[in-house]
Amino acid sequence: MEAPNWLGHPFAAEILALPKGQHFTNIDHRGALAQAIVDTIREPLLVLDKDLHVVTANRSFYLMFGMKRQDVQGRPLFALGEGQWNIAELRLLLESIAPRHAVMEAYEVEQEFSGIGRRTMLLNARSVFYEENYDATILLAIEDITEQRAKERELQELLQHKELLLQEMQHRVANSLQIIAGILRIKARTARSEETRLHLHDAHQRVMLVAAIQQHLHGSKPGTTIALGPYLSQLCETLAASMVGDRRPVSLKVHVESGAVTSSHAVSMGLIVTELVINALKHAFPGDRSDGTVVVAYELAEPNWRLTVSDNGIGLPESHFDKTNPGLGTTIIEALAKQLDARVDVVMDSLGTSVSVTHASFAVRYSMHLSQ
Repeated sequence: MEAPNWLGHPFAAEILALPKGQHFTNIDHRGALAQAIVDTIREPLLVLDKDLHVVTANRSFYLMFGMKRQDVQGRPLFALGEGQWNIAELRLLLESIAPRHAVMEAYEVEQEFSGIGRRTMLLNARSVFYEENYDATILLAIEDITEQRAKERELQELLQHKELLLQEMQHRVANSLQIIAGILRIKARTARSEETRLHLHDAHQRVMLVAAIQQHLHGSKPGTTIALGPYLSQLCETLAASMVGDRRPVSLKVHVESGAVTSSHAVSMGLIVTELVINALKHAFPGDRSDGTVVVAYELAEPNWRLTVSDNGIGLPESHFDKTNPGLGTTIIEALAKQLDARVDVVMDSLGTSVSVTHASFAVRYSMHLSQ
């Protein structure tokens, strides 16, 4: 019968053996040496003979289990206490150790022990063998991991509770964004000033797009990674449906190399892309240009990366990215880039506008301008 996974073979350096010619003549001598060794060990430890009877136990074993020497020494392991160690799988493992010169690693036992209650024990065992075919001795170490397992369960429960709270918060945020967007839309319709109406319309669009980003990331756990390709593609589809539609001959394309980021970084990148695409669609293509194109691209050369939004339009007013007197969009992009430990670079010429958010730096492999 194949032994369970807890059973393995030790490295040569781990095998405990007595040199040839040095052996014990009787059980008393073996017990004397075993006692001298095991009493120096702080964790509970048993020394068993080949029949799994207890040769000796150390002081830590007696203290932990509240047992006396006469109740332990010479008795079968599986008869100790109220039979808590009488586990069929454990018996199989221990019986396999000596014949196979094997070891038992991290076998976990959870039982009700007399005097100390329900405890979780981690067992490790290996044999001391003798080169002249004398009977092997098995060392069985016992580690109480009850408190450790309790803390792990508590942590798991806290994480589950936190996840539920996060899901509830995401639901509330989504509802709140919809309410805010609705209020802004109503205010825009009733505003008398054209300038106020435009500002409210812009605010409404931003809120709706933030809601779209939140929806794309809904269900992802904090700290998990988000594949950028599908994420930015879905986001740009939402942007195109919202701002391009069938009335404007402008295309929005996404070129993303393989790459994934944490959910928090995905939010920042999504907001940057949203802001830059809005700017391009609003300012780069006046009139009815039929060849308008906006490209969202992501380059990766780990640990460095670059996120770029480019257009082949007429460019933006120089004051748009004036850092001495930045507008709302520029302030948002700069703040988000800072969160990503990245810098913002803007190139505007006759070929269009290219805004790059770069983490560190690496060689430009190709021009981001659309006409090349």
